[in-house]
Amino acid sequence: MSRSRRAHPVRRAVWSTRWLARAAAIALGGAVGGACRSTPTGAAPIIVDLTHPWVHASPAALGMDSAALDRAVATAAGIPRFRALLVARHGRIALERYFGGTDTATRFDVRSVTKSVVSLLTGIALAGGALPGLDARVGDYLGPPYVLDDGDRAVTVRELLTMTSGYAWNEAADVDDYDQWIAAPDHVQYLLDRAQTGPPGPFVYNSAAVHLLGVILQRAEREPLPELAAHALLEPAGITSAVWEPLENGTVNGGSGLALTARDLLRIGQLALQDGQSGDRGVVPAAWVREVTTPRFTWRETVGPQPGVTYGYLWWVTDGPPYPAYFAWGFGGQFIYVVPALDLVAVATTEWRGITSDPASEDLALTVLGVIVNDVLPAAHRTVATRVRDPISPP
Repeated sequence: MSRSRRAHPVRRAVWSTRWLARAAAIALGGAVGGACRSTPTGAAPIIVDLTHPWVHASPAALGMDSAALDRAVATAAGIPRFRALLVARHGRIALERYFGGTDTATRFDVRSVTKSVVSLLTGIALAGGALPGLDARVGDYLGPPYVLDDGDRAVTVRELLTMTSGYAWNEAADVDDYDQWIAAPDHVQYLLDRAQTGPPGPFVYNSAAVHLLGVILQRAEREPLPELAAHALLEPAGITSAVWEPLENGTVNGGSGLALTARDLLRIGQLALQDGQSGDRGVVPAAWVREVTTPRFTWRETVGPQPGVTYGYLWWVTDGPPYPAYFAWGFGGQFIYVVPALDLVAVATTEWRGITSDPASEDLALTVLGVIVNDVLPAAHRTVATRVRDPISPP
């Protein structure tokens, strides 16, 4: 089967050429700023057991304005490609709406949201000792039949997490590296054959590099990535709908190949909000959740309605306003958006297939993000418990 754009749906990050051209100042040695910290305003928040079914509650019971949420639904319904909008607060669902014939059973191909899941898996591997640390190198895990040079061998897990591996790469439409990569017979070697400016290099959004991280995890844990993800992360968080895009040699697309139901996407966000805990069980180390959602760069950008956006470890992070937050972001407007100060998670999905240009994808994504930032967040009253996140030491 041809892997052309039409035969094989394109995955390309929502990434403007203006961002790609930026040679960012890197703060890999520690956090820059204090995003995603909040101050307690009430009783301790509940840590829900995510293996249990979601519980719905009225917006009023969760300190939310039902009229404002109705406006969010109306706005979403007016966006032709919008497919799901879910909001959870204090561990219960305040809003769940589906559009375009989708429902609770629909699996959404969420593209680069996959990267944020791989980030959580990396923390589990580090905690379990399968990876010795963030400075573990690609050369420690890859050998024949792959052909590596010294630059390839020197790339670290930290650089893969921060998009600073130094490979020449551009996922914008005028270069189309993602489509060329996905059409390659060997997805790892295709990246290794690229020229490098480092490592470390400047921030360059690179889906192939995150796929490489997934392969490293698979080698380190000696288990296929889907099976590792299922027993180590997803099933302990009650997530059973995962389907991965298969690639060659027993690998899956670790950069953008995961499909999940909207409720399971909400579980990922709630797990992160709860610092990796589900009920009494620690699924992801709390310190790791805080590290991946801490800014790793000095730069900030305004992304549509959201100012103060930068990058952590495969999660986008914002200092706000309106609130410090972090989010997983996939092509065409797939979002898991987490606001610790509001004890809130929002999920949005769209139908991205058939989008044939980066500007169209970016316009859709920014419109969808506007539903969250401009409509959902103002619906939450700051009158009840918030999540408290203590400062952490640099990795």
